Amino acid sequence: MNDFSRQLNDYRLTTAEILYHMPDHPGLLQTFIWQHLDLAPKFPELQRFLDFWSHSLDGKLHSVRVAAVAGIAPARLGAVQAEFRLH
Repeated sequence: MNDFSRQLNDYRLTTAEILYHMPDHPGLLQTFIWQHLDLAPKFPELQRFLDFWSHSLDGKLHSVRVAAVAGIAPARLGAVQAEFRLH
């Protein structure tokens, strides 16, 4: 299924900020950004990725922060309140 047809089926662009402990230095945290089309609110694609991470990678997960944007929507137009020019 291509991205457009997935968006028509309520998939939305999902971004996850994953904090994990570095394998060689467990006291340090590293950030990984994951972005994919996923189905909110259960996020099955993200769940599969996190399952893969916890079973296959050495870095222990610390936390995951998730944001999702609605997929296809009508364009929004608004009036400009001010215009600033810099030379």
